[in-house]
Amino acid sequence: MVNRERLRRQVLAARDNLPRQDLEEKSREIEDRLRRIDQFTACRTVMFYAGFRSEVRTAAAIARCLAAGVRVALPLSVPGSRELLPYLVEDPERDLRPGYCGIPEPDPARTHRVSPAQIEAVVVPGAVFDLRGGRLGYGGGFYDRFLAFKAPEALRIGLAFEMQLAPGNLPLAPHDQLMHCLVTEEREIFFDPCG
Repeated sequence: MVNRERLRRQVLAARDNLPRQDLEEKSREIEDRLRRIDQFTACRTVMFYAGFRSEVRTAAAIARCLAAGVRVALPLSVPGSRELLPYLVEDPERDLRPGYCGIPEPDPARTHRVSPAQIEAVVVPGAVFDLRGGRLGYGGGFYDRFLAFKAPEALRIGLAFEMQLAPGNLPLAPHDQLMHCLVTEEREIFFDPCG
């Protein structure tokens, strides 16, 4: 059995070593693929993460959605409860501030909460993904809780670089939430209910 923590550390270390130019170029390719997904572009309220460190960048996709009149939420972390609270963002440069672990998060003084039930799609970061929709996050369970209990009906789209894909099935725990779609710089992979 693959050790979850070791696999997570190995993949994140490799991702952290991606040259910045590669990271930016691959992120642009992923964003181009994301906007070709009809189920996503039909959504009027979506939740993104703010790309941090070596994660797939999301700023261009967020800007494109805002320009198209889509309501964009970003999560505010509540570390003690490991809960995510979605806030609507209109201007990421103005509305975000460093939050939990330095991750850019909505400033509650400048933004307004949105009901998770209104979120039609959640764009999810992660450490490792597999080809059945499995995902290992960063170990806190924030997104797993949010998807399971707050936005269970939302379309779940993972963004990752090809090098973050596991060769086999990940050793998932009962609480790990499956993705409906995974987008990399090379392809879009659809799982139920997209396929």
